[in-house]
Amino acid sequence: MPLSEHEQRMLEQIESALYAEDPKFAHAVRSTNPQIHYKRRIVKAALGFVVGVCTLMAGLVINAGTATIAVSVTGFLLMVVCCVWALTSWKKMTGIGGEPLQGGGGDRPAGPAKSGFMERMEERWRRRTEGD
Repeated sequence: MPLSEHEQRMLEQIESALYAEDPKFAHAVRSTNPQIHYKRRIVKAALGFVVGVCTLMAGLVINAGTATIAVSVTGFLLMVVCCVWALTSWKKMTGIGGEPLQGGGGDRPAGPAKSGFMERMEERWRRRTEGD
């Protein structure tokens, strides 16, 4: 949704005030690409997954009774959490399952996204009621 002229002017005033107050911070924020942030999160999640695998293996190797199970379960949970973290970051970075980061301007109408099945069913219903 585009901004009105008044909102655009206010945004420009806020931006110029930010540049005047702290130009170094404003430049850093303006030049930062959100995809780089998500790529870093994916790398951290991959490293966490490797640590989880090592923890799981260490739990299998050590022979300390109950501690073995606790260490193995901790490693497994770490692996699961890191997978979820990486997948959510991947979805946000690529725009899968939601709005893309760069705006995109797809050919879907504004409003809540519907599944393909529901759209087809509604289209069939419209055609039937119109007599086509």
